Amino acid sequence: MSWVAVAEAEAELPPTPMLRRRLIPLDYLRAPPGPRPVKVLNFAASIGYQSAGYYVSLLAEARGDKVLPSVTTLLELANKRGYAHALPQLDAVLARTMARMVDPPSGRHRLVLCLGRTADRRFTRFAREVFDWFRAPILRVSLAERDGVWRVRRIALGRIEGLSTAEDALLQVALAQGDRSRLQVQARSAPRWSLAVLYDPKEALPPSSPETLDRMARVFAKAGIGVTRIGTGDLTRLAEFDALFIRQTTSVADVTFRFASRAAIENMPVIDDPTSIVRCTNKVYLAERLRAHRLAMPPTRVVSQISDLEPAAAALGLPLVLKIPDGSFSRGVHKAETLADAARIAQDLLTSSDLILAQRFMPTTFDWRVGVLGGEPLFVSQYFMAKKHWQIVRHESGRRAREGGFRTLPVEAAPAEVVALGVAAARLMGDGLYGVDLKETPDGVVVIEVNDNPNLDHDVEGAVLKDRLWQRLAHWFLQRLEAKPGSVSRPEVEHVLEESLR
Repeated sequence: MSWVAVAEAEAELPPTPMLRRRLIPLDYLRAPPGPRPVKVLNFAASIGYQSAGYYVSLLAEARGDKVLPSVTTLLELANKRGYAHALPQLDAVLARTMARMVDPPSGRHRLVLCLGRTADRRFTRFAREVFDWFRAPILRVSLAERDGVWRVRRIALGRIEGLSTAEDALLQVALAQGDRSRLQVQARSAPRWSLAVLYDPKEALPPSSPETLDRMARVFAKAGIGVTRIGTGDLTRLAEFDALFIRQTTSVADVTFRFASRAAIENMPVIDDPTSIVRCTNKVYLAERLRAHRLAMPPTRVVSQISDLEPAAAALGLPLVLKIPDGSFSRGVHKAETLADAARIAQDLLTSSDLILAQRFMPTTFDWRVGVLGGEPLFVSQYFMAKKHWQIVRHESGRRAREGGFRTLPVEAAPAEVVALGVAAARLMGDGLYGVDLKETPDGVVVIEVNDNPNLDHDVEGAVLKDRLWQRLAHWFLQRLEAKPGSVSRPEVEHVLEESLR
């Protein structure tokens, strides 16, 4: 798919298959080219706040066009405070780059990046990382070394007029190879929106099966959303999409959180959003949140040292359930039959977390799972305990995990108290997609945990709603995509800006 280049009349841009059309900034602002949306490379010479170049990016976003650089990138690169959030990651990549280099530079070094490429091949990986953070046609990066440590000193937008002969040649190569580069995005003539689905085909217990994702893609396509699966190595492609759906087990300590954070920075609708990941993956936070809002949960104590176990056992009874804060799929959850067992288990768990949870053991034959989307119930399932085990998933060293059975029923057929409590707990976490685990006990219904990134499989959680489950999810994304500036009120925005330029 080709791009429209916006550049000054005197700027030299080679004719390539990638560049379908060229306009000067004022022409683009006054007369948008062709059918919407288009993709725009903004090479305008003036890119400061409220300049013509600034309005090219602003109006492109208002029209729903893909534009490099975005207004966010323009503002971030206006001063160092704007891009300081990216420096720790960039400095780390730079350090690894320098460590592998046979003949590293000394003192200071400067790079020019053209569409993520640099003539200095020693910095190819680093250049891609910078372009991942700040997607702009031309970037200038200054590096400095002090006491043996290299750091990024400055990142700035570059201009065609300031390129040397060699740099201009690099830009021409980048433009000529654009259709095969990281800039290439899916043609969007059929679907209006594009959704990236982060998925790891090697994950042992993925939240959705490949067959389920295929089914979801067919339903989403009918709603005008094109679906593309991406992997953990595709972070540089994320900005090419309109929204992100994470179908890989999340953690604040791995790349899933980085994907979620980047999506949030790009103002993309995302499930699971970084706030939900932080909240839901920590059971200590969850316990405090439920307690503060007086939602029923198993009696719980926070344990920070072995001496906390005896009063916890006295208050909660034995056996005792011990949990690490960030376990998932029944991992990191242990049952201690005796105080000695509890001490042994806690000793191990406290090596990886300063705090763990102790909870009263509440045996049941199944857990309720209430799926909640946008603060409303989506599905209700019963997850039965694995055979001869007290959890729904049985993990044994050297063997495949074994799961219990399931039963999904209409939301209206589930106990009202279970659904209401599940929805209330999910709303404390956010407005995304959550799976709330609950138990029915003689003392009433209690929340066990609230999960981001819940399982969604067509033949399990979707057994009742079938395609309507995916239609609900597509509607969630569409609501947020349409609400973005330039979508709902696009004609009004264009009219105001065009009037201001006359």
